[in-house]
Amino acid sequence: SAFEHLIETLGDSSQKKFFNVPRLGGAKYDVLPYSIRVLLEAAVRNCDGFLMKKEDVMNILDWKTKQSNVEVPFFPARVLLQDFTGIPAMVDFAAMREAVKALGGDPKKVHPACPTDLTVDHSLQIDFSKCAIQNAPNPGGGELQKAGKLSPLRAQPKKLPCRGQTACRGPCDSADLGRHPGAFASQIENTPILCPFHLQPVPEPETVLKNQEVEFGRNRERLQFFKWSSRVFKNVAVIPPGTGMAHQVNLEYLSRVVSEEENLLFPDSVVGTDSHITMVNGLGILGWGVGGIETEAVMLGLPVSLTLPEVVGCELMGSSNPFVTSIDVVLGITKHLRQVGVAGKFVEFFGSGVSQLSIVDRTTIANMCPEYGAVLSFFPVDNVTLKHLEHTGFDKARLKSMETYLKAVKLFRNDQNPGEPEYSQVIQINLNSIVASVSGPKRPQDRVAVTDMKSDFQACLNEKVGFKGFQVAAEKQKDVVSLHYEGSEYKLSHGSVVIAAVISCTNNCNPSVMLAAGLLAKKAVEAGLRVKPYIRTSLSPGSGMVTHYLSSSGVLPYLSKLGFEIVGYGCSTCVGNTAPLSEAVLNAVKQGDLVTCGVFSGNKNFEGRLCDCVRANYLASPPLVVAYAIAGTVDIDFLTEPLGTDSTGKNIYLHDIWPDREEVHRIEEEHVIFSMFKSLKEKVETGNKRWSSLEAPDSALFPWDVKSTYIRCPSFFDKLTKEPVALQAIENAHVLLHLGDSVTTDHISPAGSIARSSAAAKYLTNRGLTPREFNSYGARRGNDAVMTRGTFANIKLFNKFIGKPAPKTIHFPSGQTLDVFEAAELYQKEGIPLIILAGKKYGSGNSRDWAAKGPYLLGVKAVLAESYEKIHKDHLIGIGIVPLQFLPGENAESLGLSGRETFSLTFPEELCPGTALTVKTSSGKVFNMIAAFENDVEVTLYKHGGLLNFVARKFS
Repeated sequence: SAFEHLIETLGDSSQKKFFNVPRLGGAKYDVLPYSIRVLLEAAVRNCDGFLMKKEDVMNILDWKTKQSNVEVPFFPARVLLQDFTGIPAMVDFAAMREAVKALGGDPKKVHPACPTDLTVDHSLQIDFSKCAIQNAPNPGGGELQKAGKLSPLRAQPKKLPCRGQTACRGPCDSADLGRHPGAFASQIENTPILCPFHLQPVPEPETVLKNQEVEFGRNRERLQFFKWSSRVFKNVAVIPPGTGMAHQVNLEYLSRVVSEEENLLFPDSVVGTDSHITMVNGLGILGWGVGGIETEAVMLGLPVSLTLPEVVGCELMGSSNPFVTSIDVVLGITKHLRQVGVAGKFVEFFGSGVSQLSIVDRTTIANMCPEYGAVLSFFPVDNVTLKHLEHTGFDKARLKSMETYLKAVKLFRNDQNPGEPEYSQVIQINLNSIVASVSGPKRPQDRVAVTDMKSDFQACLNEKVGFKGFQVAAEKQKDVVSLHYEGSEYKLSHGSVVIAAVISCTNNCNPSVMLAAGLLAKKAVEAGLRVKPYIRTSLSPGSGMVTHYLSSSGVLPYLSKLGFEIVGYGCSTCVGNTAPLSEAVLNAVKQGDLVTCGVFSGNKNFEGRLCDCVRANYLASPPLVVAYAIAGTVDIDFLTEPLGTDSTGKNIYLHDIWPDREEVHRIEEEHVIFSMFKSLKEKVETGNKRWSSLEAPDSALFPWDVKSTYIRCPSFFDKLTKEPVALQAIENAHVLLHLGDSVTTDHISPAGSIARSSAAAKYLTNRGLTPREFNSYGARRGNDAVMTRGTFANIKLFNKFIGKPAPKTIHFPSGQTLDVFEAAELYQKEGIPLIILAGKKYGSGNSRDWAAKGPYLLGVKAVLAESYEKIHKDHLIGIGIVPLQFLPGENAESLGLSGRETFSLTFPEELCPGTALTVKTSSGKVFNMIAAFENDVEVTLYKHGGLLNFVARKFS
């Protein structure tokens, strides 16, 4: 580094060193937001005069005047991949080895330069659920009594031997609860009281084992490829299936807070291919999702480029009321920040309210930041952070050096002397004003207070079709359809809940809401309440730790009793991998044309994502998911209408079974303990027998199987030359799709199940596969032929050429209406380039590299839109598609473009960021558009035909 003179020793006797960055900045440094201080440290440490210049360092130090005006590079400490987005990245690396060899280079030089963790967590599908309650394991490792009788959570004091491998201070009993933090009495009669220090491993539920077995069989090729990758690529560690979600394993196991290499201390930071990367900001770790293409660049030793961001200071004041969960806080903050407008900015939290939030609360808030458009939401390290780290197994010596280092470089937030930085803008949120709420029925930002749910749903039935409306005729709003299911008759109506899922995304990371759901289930079962059996219920925790504390706290059997049986660890319901609804339910819904509902604890609820027939989808905290499942409908006022009746006929209301915060926190303190984090660590490091015994090649080049329908060498490098060729004009291009506003990456990128009538299904059928062998698009992300055919295959895609939602378009030379892939294939055979016409916020939603790769392989050369989501725009450039932006106040409609014209444009010899390009159409219309490049690096990448070609040329 050019700033080695700033290196100091951490204390007189320590061998640890660090860059004392405050010495560089003085008063300027002291007013920088904490998140900018992390960027500055990384710039100072990596300043080599080439990829990171002194000018970049000084620009970050001068953040106050340079924000939003300059681009700066950032070298994260590590990279995190999940398997859906990780497999195309690793396939690209494997293909790059082939390309480098073809150009005469050494393929063995192609490997990640940055430490990379890949978590196999998205391939789980729910094939088995709802095992019989008598087969479910109980906290003590025994079995439930055959009668299924459940006694109170706290059993009567009784002397029983400790079940641990070593003895305690005599038998454990109820009195030991005070002396043994976390000790508990089993709620199942005739089972011992356990001591947490001798807690035995909880057996995996039968459903987990069955689903894992199918997962390994279904995804064998992919898993073998991952294992090959971990063997031949340096710095790649694969965390096997069955461990947990990427973002949660990142938080619980991979996060360092302060990293150390060769005795040099520096702040931990991470980027990766998942929007949930932002969760770690709640732990004081700078991290965000950048998508597969940029992540590959980081893996190859290149920095992430970002506009020096504005930082919005969010002051939290007061404290939330007892009936509000952290999820309600999240939804409240999400709505507020959406209204303020923080797109493309950093958000940093401060104020008295921050200290009242636990780490799990903070990480839940940070995890939702993509939903309000911020790059990240940062909580600086403070005493609450250190206590959490101690609680989860960090040794005291490491914590001490961490605290000393963070205070030395002024990255530690102190309540007594906060010295709050200066922010671009300060907003205030009073936690007292937040009420219990859900979000829906079609978008995560449409928040509804639980007290208003009944009236809001009724309004949705009346509203015209849109984000908040279903336009159901008044005379049909009270329609009831009889449902015959498992020998009983039920009634379905508008608002009936048919899917209720406590899933892995977002909320399961927070023990307080998961325990609240379990305690609510316990009180409901004890009151005689049940969930109707036709409702598709499931519980898929983000990691085994969740199973551990739900089991040790004694609430897991009650969740199982209500149908919330653990089905596995991984992404399931939220990406469409839910088990299908029964034919009886599907027929009843279709018969009555009912607006039925899904309620789940995720963070995405776009229409049709769960199931085509479930039109209303609500995001809710885990206890509310259970509550709505019991109610069986969202058309209920919890304040005035009962959930059901007990055995005596007495009405049971939600407030009767809602656990208070003090009870939840007490159980959380007792059961979210060190042994659980230790259990996860052991699980990550030892893997499982199936993974350990899996065979995989170890050759330098991957032995591609031409018959494989999972792993295929992609065609990105087919035309790669030693040097880039001059930019080619786009001449007489047809419009493949004419789209409106807010087209999401869900609409563009292949996701979920493969429809039997789709182009991808035809491809797989032609290769001898049956529909039950199709698997999901996510599982086949390593096969570009499948993914290209699945691009724009979403049933909710609204193409103005078609006039209704459908994955179709018009091939104008022939006039045929075809699947998008089939039309694009015809255009390519005819040598006709393609463009896409779009409105505002093109590419919003989750970061998905195939939302750019797919259009590129379809032959799309340019996108013409009013505005873009930044990550997706970066992806377009990174793959070699030019993003063009209409001039302010202009769009396709104002310019009189029908989309049926052909379009032509040429590039100047000196293409620069923000260059205005002239577009000519076959109708005679001529107009200007802005080339939406933000810096010279993006222009260079586009001239090379994208990032992959640029990097491959460097190796050859």
